[in-house]
Amino acid sequence: MPSPALLLRARQPADLPVLWRWMHHERSPAWQQWDAPYFHAARPPSELGLEAYSDRALAQPPTPHLRILELGGQCVGQVSRSEEAPTGGGWWDLGILIFDPAHWGGGLGTRALQLWTAATFAETDAHVLTLTTWSGNERLIRAGVRAGYHECARIPQARLWQGQRWDSVKLACGARGRLKRNCNLPGMKIAHLISP
Repeated sequence: MPSPALLLRARQPADLPVLWRWMHHERSPAWQQWDAPYFHAARPPSELGLEAYSDRALAQPPTPHLRILELGGQCVGQVSRSEEAPTGGGWWDLGILIFDPAHWGGGLGTRALQLWTAATFAETDAHVLTLTTWSGNERLIRAGVRAGYHECARIPQARLWQGQRWDSVKLACGARGRLKRNCNLPGMKIAHLISP
């Protein structure tokens, strides 16, 4: 059976309750255990209510550097990118977040990363893309390798989490032409709701 279509698109007002739930309302959501948990542990729980969150989000126009992951018509996560300094150097770091563990382990992260990688090469001056994680996040490392990234740096025991030392890991993809083939992968598309 084919996988449901995956869409990367701009944030819409209807996404705000889902984003608020996973980013502010849920206490210790599972995704925080994998997305740099050593940073989340130091933050106090969010007390931001849905109305305040929505007002703040709607006051900021959508950015082309943050997209919603839509699967089967539902917001299931988001992807992001930021340009490493200095501006114009062509180095972009990507992020991917799939909220609900029910969507983990089935290849959705790899599909989203392939699509976001292709979109970033198409929409920016990117020469090299990186993913930054820790050695405990084996799913992201595997997804990165499947999407055409390779490990380019590992800082041994740089992160302390739950009494254990973990490596900081960086993966890179620098072959612009190699990823153009991923722009039209079956069941995936980019919604150009924001001018690149």
